[in-house]
Amino acid sequence: MNILGIETSCDETAAAVVQDGRIVRSNVISSQIDLHRAHGGVVPELAARAQITAIVPVIEEALRIAGLTMPEADAIAVTQGPGLAGSLLVGVNAAKALAYALDRPLIPVNHLEAHVYANWLHVPGDEELPPPEFPALCLLVSGGHTELLLLTDHARYHLLGQTLDDAAGEAFDKGARLMGLGYPGGPAIQRAAAGGDAMAFALPRAWLGESDDFSFSGLKTALLRVVEPYRLPDPGPAPVSDGPFPIHRPPTFRPDLPIADLAASFEEAIVEVLAVKTARAAKRTAAKSVLLAGGVAANRALRQRLVIEVESAFAGEPVPPVRWPRIALCTDNGAMVAGLAFHRFTPEAPRDLRVDAHPRFPVAVSRTESGSRS
Repeated sequence: MNILGIETSCDETAAAVVQDGRIVRSNVISSQIDLHRAHGGVVPELAARAQITAIVPVIEEALRIAGLTMPEADAIAVTQGPGLAGSLLVGVNAAKALAYALDRPLIPVNHLEAHVYANWLHVPGDEELPPPEFPALCLLVSGGHTELLLLTDHARYHLLGQTLDDAAGEAFDKGARLMGLGYPGGPAIQRAAAGGDAMAFALPRAWLGESDDFSFSGLKTALLRVVEPYRLPDPGPAPVSDGPFPIHRPPTFRPDLPIADLAASFEEAIVEVLAVKTARAAKRTAAKSVLLAGGVAANRALRQRLVIEVESAFAGEPVPPVRWPRIALCTDNGAMVAGLAFHRFTPEAPRDLRVDAHPRFPVAVSRTESGSRS
C-alpha cells in the first residue's frame, strides 16, 4: 500500500510516498530557512504564502521520485495539527482536493504523533532495523514540544512528563538568539559548541525532583545574565524591510566573549536533563525500546549522551536499543505523516472530507501517575 503524505504544519512544505507504513519511496522537503533567517524566526504569514506556491511542485516531485502517477496513490495523508493555522490549511486543502479528485481515502494525522512514527521508517540503502518493540519510551523534542511518552502499543500513549514552560527546541532557538548565533538555533549552537568546554559555565539544570517534567526558562535567563556584560551598545534601528515584517538585527558582543565554551555549556545543560530523565524513565517503565523523535533529535550531543545514560541506567541488565530517525526524518517531513497514516488506515473507514486544520491538537494520551508532579 502506497500512501502519499503531506506536511505543512510550520515553515516546511513536504510530501512523501511510503509503502506499507515503512519503506520510504520518496521524501521531498522544500525548506524556508533562508526566507525566515532575516527575521530571526518563522513569520507565519510568509510561511503560508510560500507553501501555497510550493505545495503542487513538491507533491508532483514526491510522486515522480517514487515512480508513481497520481492515481496510483492508495490513500492521501495530511497533518491537521498542531501547527500554524495558515500553513496547516495549505496542506489540508491540498490533501482534500486530491482525495476528492482521485476518490481516495483521506487520513488526517497528528503532527507530534507522526514524529514518533518516523522511528518505524526505513530508507532503502540504510541498515534495516526491526520495528521498535513495545513498551517503547519516546523522548519527543521539537521547537514547540518536549514530552516523555510511553507507548504500550500502536495508538496507546501514556504521558510521563512534559515541559512546564519552554520546549527544548525553543530554548535552543532563544539561546542562539541571545548569543547572536542566528537561526535556526539548534544547528547554530551545535556548530558554535564544537571544541568548546561544556564545563566552562555552571549553568543551571531544573531537575524538578523525581518528576519526569522539564523546565528550560531558568536556563535561558541564566544565559542572558552571562552574555549581557559582553554585549555592545545597540547600533540603532535594524535595516528597513521591503515588506511589512521587520529585519532582525542580532546582538553584537565584545571579542572576548568565549562563545564556544558558552554554547557548549548551554547545549550540555539542555542535553543532560533530557538524557538523564529519559534514561531514568526507561529503567522505571522497563522499556524495551528507547526512541528519540522531533527536530531536536538531530542534535549530535543529545544522541550520544542518551546512549550513555541508558547504558548506565540498565547496567548489569539487558540494555534496550536506543534509536532515532535519520536527520531528514527528524525535522518536519511527509514520510512520517504517511508512515503513521498506514497504522490509522482501515478499508472500512468512511471517505470523509470534513477534515479541518487544528492549530492546537494534542496527542491523545493518558497521564500516568508515575510521571505526575507531587
